[in-house]
Amino acid sequence: MSQNLKIIQPRIPNGLTPMNFEDRDDSYVSMAIISDCSIIGEEIEKLRFEQVVFKNVTFVDVSFRYLELLDVVFERCDLSNANFCDAIIHRVEFRDSKLMGLNLSEATIRNVLFSHCNANLSSFGYSDLKQVKFDTCSLRHADYYESKFNQVDFRECDLYEVNLTGTALKGIDLSSCTVNQLILTPESLDGCIVSTEQAIGFAKLLGLKIKV
Repeated sequence: MSQNLKIIQPRIPNGLTPMNFEDRDDSYVSMAIISDCSIIGEEIEKLRFEQVVFKNVTFVDVSFRYLELLDVVFERCDLSNANFCDAIIHRVEFRDSKLMGLNLSEATIRNVLFSHCNANLSSFGYSDLKQVKFDTCSLRHADYYESKFNQVDFRECDLYEVNLTGTALKGIDLSSCTVNQLILTPESLDGCIVSTEQAIGFAKLLGLKIKV
């Protein structure tokens, strides 16, 4: 999967305008860079960011339900426990960021890269992911309950106790990942790509006894 998966990168033009989040005119922000600040206690629905870069930004007690992100980059940001449920996210990159407890449940996620992020305890329940890559991320205890995967790639990720109940893994390559104690139903594994060592662990999960 990883060799064939093509993710369209954010279309970020040159000459973005530096701005403070508090100085926006309305619920639409475009062609801007927001950096080296904290966004605290904001609760806004249907906020839209287009061609925006967030750099070294900390989100504290933030709820942006029905958020729209188009051509956006988060670099070295802290979005821990932010509420982005029901978001529409397209051509977005999360780089070297802290996403612990980030709520992306029921989100629509297209052409998105998560690179070198700590996304432990993040929530993707009932989300729809297509052309999404998790590259060298910690996803311990993350929740993908009843999610839809289409061209989703996990590369060298820590998936300890990740909840994949009700999520079909056909064609998903987990062979480079740590997959201890995944929470899933046996039918979810149909067509999943795993290493030989992982296959033994999954066989035990299915109740098989391995004779050596």
